[in-house]
Amino acid sequence: MIKVGLTGNVAAGKSVVLDLLRRLGATVIDADALVREVEQPGTAVLRRIAERFGPDALRSDGALDRSKLRRRVMGDPAALSDLNAIVHPAVELLHRERIAQAERRGDPIVVSDVPLLFEVGWEDEFDLIILVDAPEEIRRRRLVTLRQFTPEEADELLASQHPAEGKRQRSDIVIENVGSVQALEARVREVWKTLVNQAPAEGA
Repeated sequence: MIKVGLTGNVAAGKSVVLDLLRRLGATVIDADALVREVEQPGTAVLRRIAERFGPDALRSDGALDRSKLRRRVMGDPAALSDLNAIVHPAVELLHRERIAQAERRGDPIVVSDVPLLFEVGWEDEFDLIILVDAPEEIRRRRLVTLRQFTPEEADELLASQHPAEGKRQRSDIVIENVGSVQALEARVREVWKTLVNQAPAEGA
């Protein structure tokens, strides 16, 4: 089995690439979905978040108020560090469980979508790392026009992430998402062929 880490800064187009790889045959693990899983009501993670950030971090139904929590930690490195210290260990443990399940099934190619792969130090979890990238101005425009961020919110979010250039140097494959969907699909198919060639043969 080949374990692939898929990453990239916000609004680079990871979700589109992930969906294409899924359709081509990859087993997909979505780290954001794992985060939502460990933050479900009744979990130790959610209880610790409420202890650290107060009851205002929760909605009236007891679920996490993600938008409010995002505003709380944005621009506050100490608060963000505290949140990461609560959430990331639980996500890492669950991710390893999902990888082990895929390995037991004999899945040849497993792609994990991990937006903060480098920030949380997950490089050694994977055999190969793919970065999806686009110029910052394009990503900023996507945040404002497609995700309804204000320009100020978009700038703050972009500034909070590690520069893409350093991530490019630490990645095995870079997918540029600056053109049409058709061009992106063609590039992803090229990458898929590379993964298939590197994956161990079935039954090996």
